Amino acid sequence: MQPQIILLKEGTDSSQGKPQLISNINACQTVAEAVCTTLGPRGMDKLIVNQNGKGTISNDGATILNLLDVVHPAAKTLVDIAKSQDAEIGDGTTSVVLLAAEFLKQVKPFIEEGVHPRIIITAFRKAIKISTDKINELSVKIEKNDPQKVRSTLEECAATALNSKLIHQQKELFSKMVVDAVLMLDELLPLNMIGIKKISGGALEDSNLVAGVAFKKTFSYAGFEMQPKTYSPCKIALLNIELELKAERDNAEIRVDNVAEYQKVVDTEWKILYDKLEKIHKSGANVVLSKLPIGDVATQYFADRDMFCAGRVVDEDLKRTMKACGGAVITTANDMNGAVLGHCEKFEERQIGGERFNIFTGCTNAKTCTFILRGGAEQFLEETERSLHDAIMIVRRMIKNDAVVAGGGAIEMELSKTLREHSRSIAGKEQLILGAIARALEVIPRQLCDNAGFDATNILNKLRQKHHMGKYWFGVDINNEDIADNLESNVWEPAIVKANALVAACEAACLILSVDQTIKSPKSGGEASHMPGRGMGRPM
Repeated sequence: MQPQIILLKEGTDSSQGKPQLISNINACQTVAEAVCTTLGPRGMDKLIVNQNGKGTISNDGATILNLLDVVHPAAKTLVDIAKSQDAEIGDGTTSVVLLAAEFLKQVKPFIEEGVHPRIIITAFRKAIKISTDKINELSVKIEKNDPQKVRSTLEECAATALNSKLIHQQKELFSKMVVDAVLMLDELLPLNMIGIKKISGGALEDSNLVAGVAFKKTFSYAGFEMQPKTYSPCKIALLNIELELKAERDNAEIRVDNVAEYQKVVDTEWKILYDKLEKIHKSGANVVLSKLPIGDVATQYFADRDMFCAGRVVDEDLKRTMKACGGAVITTANDMNGAVLGHCEKFEERQIGGERFNIFTGCTNAKTCTFILRGGAEQFLEETERSLHDAIMIVRRMIKNDAVVAGGGAIEMELSKTLREHSRSIAGKEQLILGAIARALEVIPRQLCDNAGFDATNILNKLRQKHHMGKYWFGVDINNEDIADNLESNVWEPAIVKANALVAACEAACLILSVDQTIKSPKSGGEASHMPGRGMGRPM
C-alpha cells in the first residue's frame, strides 16, 4: 500500500476541480445580483448601513461594492474591477461588474460539459479584440475646431453620466456646471483642483460653482468681526505658525525669586508674539491663513490694522489656495517678503445658507474651482458629490479621448451582432463560445429594460432587428418604453468607457476561469489564496 503523503498542515481547507470553478462563478453572479438593479436611469438605490449605524444611499457600483465588504476570494475580483473602472474612467462601474458576471454565467454550461477553461479564455481574448476594434471603428470623433460643438458634446456626455444618478432631475444644471469646472482647469486637468463643499439646507438648484477657492470660515476669536471682509486685490500670507501666547510656555519651568523677574518673562513672551505679528504686517499681506490656531491677541492685532485672518485652515484647503494663488506655506515669520505671498484679484467672506465662506477669486497662479452644493439630507449631498465625481471624470476623459458612442445599450447590441456574425465564420468549440459571449453582451440593454419595468424580450427583439438592418445606434429609449436612435437622442458616452469596461470584465472572467483550486490556510482565519494547482490538483 502506498504511504500517505501529508503536504499541507492540518486544518487546511482545499477544494479543487470543476465544482470549485462552478462555485466561484456562482459567487460572482451573487455579487452582480447585488448591484444589477442600480443600472440605468430607472435604476434603484441601495441603502447600506455599516457597523456604526451610518447609512449610505448610493447607486454607484464601486461605492456599493466597497461598502459591502465582500469576503469571497473569487468575488473580490469583481470588486477590484469596479474600483479600477472608477479610478481609470470614473463611470460604468455597475456595467463592468454585470458584464463580467454575465460572461461567466454564459460559459458555465461549457465548463459543466467539460470544455477546458483555456479554450474558453482564448475565445474571450479573441472576442474582446473584435469588440474593441469595432468600438474604435464605429465611434464618432468630435470636431475639435468648433468650440461650441465640443462644449455641447461634453455637456451631453455629462448629462448621460448623470442620467442614472439621484440628481437626474437637475442634470441640465449640473452638466453645464461640470463642463464649466473642467474647462476652468489647465491642460493637465488635475482633479485635486476641483473642490466640493457641501452645505445642508436650501434647494439643489441653489448649488453654484465658484471660479476660485472657497472654504468654510474657521473658528475665530473676539476681534474677528472688526476685520474687513473683502479685499481687491488681495495678498495672502500662508503660514504654518501658531500665533498664540500659550505656545511659548509649554513644558517650561522657570524659577524666579522676585516679581520683576517674572514680569520680564511675561513681557518677553508678549514681545516674541508681537515681533511675529509685526513682521507679518510689514510683509504687506492683507489676508493671513494659518494651519495652526491664531489666538485672540493676534486676531485683535490684525483687526486694528485692517487685516483678515483665519486659523486652523484645513491642510487640503491651504494647499489648494497655495497652488491657485501662488506663494508658499512658511513656518517662520522672519524674512517675509512679496515672493512668499499669494495673490488673487478678490477676496470676500460671504454668507451661504447657514455657513460663512471665505472665497478667493481671480487666482493668478493656477486655475481652480469649487462646487458649493446645497440640499436637504446629508446622505443626499454625499450621493450628489459621488454623482458629480462620475460626471467630472467622464468630461475629463472626453477631453483627452475625443470619441463617443451611443449609450442605452446601443453599442452592446451592435457588438453582440458583430460577434454572432463572426462566430458563424469559424468552426469548432470557439464558435459556440463566441455565441455565448455575444448573448452575454445583451445583459446591459436587458437590465436597463428590467430596471424600468419594460418587457425586455420584446424590446431586445426590436433592437436585434434594427441592428440586423445596419442601424447600429439604436438602443433602449427609457422615456417612451421603446427603442430609439440614441446618437440622435443625445445619449452619448465616451468610447473609452465601453472599451475599458469590456477589457476589465474580460480580464476578470479569464482570471476566475483560470483558478481551479482554492487553498485556505487554517492559521490566517480563513483568508484565502488562489493557487492554481502546483503539485496538487490538476496542473493548468
